[in-house]
Amino acid sequence: MCHPQLRTLIFVAWVVGYVAFLLSIRRMWTGRYVRSPLVRSLFVDMLSDREVAAIETLEWYRCSPDLLGESVRPMFIQSHLDSGTKAFLKQSVEKSGWMFTQLYHSFLSTVLSPVVSRTSINGFLGRGSMFVFSAEQFQRLLQIGSEWRAERLLDLGAGDGGVTEMMRAHFREIYATEVSLPMKWHLQRRNFKVLGIDEWQHTGFQYDVISCLNLLDRCDDPLHLLQDIKRSLVPKTGRLILAAVLPFQPYVEIGGQWQRPKEHLKLQGKTWEEQVTNLSNEVFQSVGFEVEAVTRLPYLCEGDMYNDYYVLDDAVFVLKASDNSEKSVH
Repeated sequence: MCHPQLRTLIFVAWVVGYVAFLLSIRRMWTGRYVRSPLVRSLFVDMLSDREVAAIETLEWYRCSPDLLGESVRPMFIQSHLDSGTKAFLKQSVEKSGWMFTQLYHSFLSTVLSPVVSRTSINGFLGRGSMFVFSAEQFQRLLQIGSEWRAERLLDLGAGDGGVTEMMRAHFREIYATEVSLPMKWHLQRRNFKVLGIDEWQHTGFQYDVISCLNLLDRCDDPLHLLQDIKRSLVPKTGRLILAAVLPFQPYVEIGGQWQRPKEHLKLQGKTWEEQVTNLSNEVFQSVGFEVEAVTRLPYLCEGDMYNDYYVLDDAVFVLKASDNSEKSVH
């Protein structure tokens, strides 16, 4: 008769121990154990010019143009830390300090991760928003002004729509795709038109801009995806804005498991500059794209109780169909 009570006691003890463990880790990563004095200085309300200048020297934006291929070098645009990026980072730090919310998120993630994808867990919990570029950086990459308008934007793998919002002001109609059901709910709440992953290519109309942000290394058939994108762009004026995490390490998330994609795209080179050159001259050209602009940006994700935020190195390209794309491999 005491067995149910014993099981309950064991479960309660486990939960208490788990919370105590997480709290101890949180204390270790905060207070006098500051994660990074340089990064923490970003979130002080009164930033001096010297501090801002120091932050801008982080590796996030660094590129050696001389190491880029000759055809790519003139297309490189140097980016910098701007107000939009700082606002996202400040928000991420604030959220990482919400103790009980982070404990709740950590507990549910531990329980659900064996059977539910990380993307869907984040969508369900309303956390893990991504940041690729600010509205100003988007305009600079496309070489447009704040008043520029076009008809249709399609954001492939749009997540919760946070990055899509950065582009929203420039388009009359905004379409998005997403596999995760909780993320689809977020997109619908933002009044974006959600299309199926096998639907966007067959709508009967084309798009002025298609964004494919950090998706190339997370799909089974990246070259086929690029071909579909090229066919779906408005001829001549259509543009693809594509972000890729470098070094390029492709995998596909199915449920809670990571798997290699069916078509494994291998890039040559070890440095950021070498892989950007290989992507530009080999991969993009093979499907009929040419580079119009490229920059290095941090791919940021909201943090948790362990880190204020997470960051990866992104190469962000603006691509257009090449004039001789009809000769490209199909």
